[in-house]
Amino acid sequence: MTDELGARRVAAAERTGGVSSGSVYDAAWKQIAPLARGAVLDFGAGTGSLAARLARESAVTSVTAADLAAHAMVVPPDAAAAGKIRWLTADLNAPLPLPPASFDLIVAIEIIEHLENPRATAREWRRLVRPGGALVMSTPNVESLRSMLSLFARGHHSAFTGKSYPAHITPLTRVDIERVLTEAGFSTPQVSWSGFGLVPMSSLSWQQLSAGMLGGMRFSDNTVAFARA
Repeated sequence: MTDELGARRVAAAERTGGVSSGSVYDAAWKQIAPLARGAVLDFGAGTGSLAARLARESAVTSVTAADLAAHAMVVPPDAAAAGKIRWLTADLNAPLPLPPASFDLIVAIEIIEHLENPRATAREWRRLVRPGGALVMSTPNVESLRSMLSLFARGHHSAFTGKSYPAHITPLTRVDIERVLTEAGFSTPQVSWSGFGLVPMSSLSWQQLSAGMLGGMRFSDNTVAFARA
């Protein structure tokens, strides 16, 4: 990766503010909450809002918050939770300077689409998680109706159009996620969806239009996956 492209990716990451939508965090937390214990890696921590939430869990002993962008330097106001968090600024395309089997849980929310090689990333997750540990990840759902229509009409999935580049560079279907994780040594992942999706060319959601009746793969903007090491 050239220095210019690297700088563009850092700038693109900074523009996001290091925060994903609440619907993504809510959907991911349903998977994360029962697993939140021991040493946790927040891979792609952004501003640290999820790291702070993890650190407040009594069964969590430590949280390593790793991110490329400089905005990953915010600590929560709760001093006890802040004391559990270690910040690590690193290029997540490369192996982290951490020993194998360091974590009981890895969370990677809306980050794999930013990275160049999802298989190398999954192998790094497998290296870092302890045997029997867990991974929870999320990524834009490229199989939603909105994303598929965008691909047909514009040649790009909705989360990978020009305004998202070069931040979003790697779209993954649910089959891709299953292959990437199982090839790295994880169990076959359980895949679910965020339950929130925007109507194409609109600021309204499918859920608003249907009084909450529409959801699942075709009407959700994000995919969540859980797997065991």
